[in-house]
Amino acid sequence: MTPAKLSSRSMRGEALLSNPPSGCFRTKGQQDESSSPTSFTQPFMLNRLLSNAQRLLPLSLSASTMSHHARPQPALPAPTVPSTISAHAALSGAPSGVTEVATFASGCFWGTEHIFRQYYEGRGLVKASVGYTGGDVKDPNYRRVCSGETGHAEACRVEFDPGLVDYAELVEFFYRSHDPTTLNRQGGDVGTQYRSAIFYSTPAQKAAAEQVTKEVQAKHFAPRGKEIVTQVVEAGEWWDAEDYHQEYLGKNPDGYQCSTHRIWF
Repeated sequence: MTPAKLSSRSMRGEALLSNPPSGCFRTKGQQDESSSPTSFTQPFMLNRLLSNAQRLLPLSLSASTMSHHARPQPALPAPTVPSTISAHAALSGAPSGVTEVATFASGCFWGTEHIFRQYYEGRGLVKASVGYTGGDVKDPNYRRVCSGETGHAEACRVEFDPGLVDYAELVEFFYRSHDPTTLNRQGGDVGTQYRSAIFYSTPAQKAAAEQVTKEVQAKHFAPRGKEIVTQVVEAGEWWDAEDYHQEYLGKNPDGYQCSTHRIWF
């Protein structure tokens, strides 16, 4: 598939490394240019894997990790559709003391978590974590989810302050930071665990997600002959992923990141 998804220390032991389930591991170079949501001729830029030596270094001694944290935070892209423009204008701009939760699936959860952290830390993000949701098996683990047998999606749970960022803005950011037009696929990552999905937790979130989806489709995808295939479904039980998946790309800046996890509009 695409470059191997490995933790900085191990991949749940030798057994998993020697007998990987379909969908968990990637080989170099498998990328379909058509996965780009707004430009269909973007070249695939292969993400470098950490060397074995670097993976063995303590994270606190990794030069690339230290330089990663020193990088300036990118500017937030402006809202582009009516519902997010009005939601942003209505923000108080002051901490509310309230925390709400948004849950998104957009392919490999390392990249989903990382891009939300990149843009929203200090701007309303309270916490971001990765895990599994949308399936029908209790207490799933990475190996089983990658096999496709549990029905779960790799997902990111975004806890945010609604006084600083509106849910509708997060939904638009979700759409602009992956390709929502490819069914059960992001780049070379293929399988139902990599599906595009919004898991709403309240009727208000459902209404906002559906409205933003409609507006983003009309403005950004219909003119290019593309159609959003993202699921908008009620949130079910959430299962945290294993510890080594949490903040993976913050700890391993040269680790694998799906090529679709970038800002497209």
